[in-house]
Amino acid sequence: MRVVRRRLTLLTSAATVALLTAGALTGVTAQANPTATADYGLYGWATQNGGTSGGGNAPTTTVTSASALTTALGSTSAAVIRVSGTISCSGMLRVRSNKTILGNSGATISGCGFNINGDRNVIIRNLTFRGWNDDAINVQESATNIWIDHNTFTGGYDGAVDIKRGSDFITVSWNRVYNHDKSMLLGHSDDNGSQDRGHLRVTYHHNWFDASTQRHPRVRFGNPVHVYNNYYYNNSGYGVASTMGAGVLVEGNYFENVKDPYHLGEGSSGPGTLVARNNHFVNSGGGQTGGSVAGIPYGAPIDSASSVKSIVTAGAGAGKISV
Repeated sequence: MRVVRRRLTLLTSAATVALLTAGALTGVTAQANPTATADYGLYGWATQNGGTSGGGNAPTTTVTSASALTTALGSTSAAVIRVSGTISCSGMLRVRSNKTILGNSGATISGCGFNINGDRNVIIRNLTFRGWNDDAINVQESATNIWIDHNTFTGGYDGAVDIKRGSDFITVSWNRVYNHDKSMLLGHSDDNGSQDRGHLRVTYHHNWFDASTQRHPRVRFGNPVHVYNNYYYNNSGYGVASTMGAGVLVEGNYFENVKDPYHLGEGSSGPGTLVARNNHFVNSGGGQTGGSVAGIPYGAPIDSASSVKSIVTAGAGAGKISV
């Protein structure tokens, strides 16, 4: 589907160390492009640290069973893995480095999740995860350069996408979460600062948090975490929480029927900082901000917030791209 939209380009450089404050974005220039179209390319933190290419041009394997999927994911060789049909499984399947995991039309992972444990350079796209009994996607132990894109998550036990234990350089984009409680956790424990500080840099953009309850995301320690152009709809808990000294930039998002769009601190976790700019609110609260956030070192297309609902509902989730 061709979606015509207005695009704002965020321009920074790796050398920029300007801080974002509640009233200004130092060192950044915005440019309008009224003829831009929907762009499903890779942006954000996963473009840094050498970039994220997954299996690249490695041989493609198509899997239709849990055993075949487990073997393909666990191989130490680079691979492009195509999932076909519904695969029923349990527990967490280990995903090793240099993998591209793509869902064919209607591909579903039912009952289990993927665990990226200290590995790097992984792409997961166009899958539906349902009914998982741990996490749907768990990224941990200093895993780096991960792109989680155009997936659908529904009806699971714990996190849809949880990122923790020093992991870094990750983009979570164009996903849909519905009929689910705890969506996306970034940083698992208040006591893990020694491993997490200086890491947990993640970009969340163009995700559809569709009546999911909370953690969109809930952030500890990571700075800067970039949350832009997401559509928040009927979230009964909250949108974004910045805690434990994290720094979160929340910009260009669309909040509809969300009483608590974003705040500082959560539960027993102390506050982080949060800068909000150019968000759009419909029947929603105003949110809580405070402090400053480290500079964003990459360029990214930022849509006008008022257009985000139509753009994201048209493009987010499995089945919206051909891979």
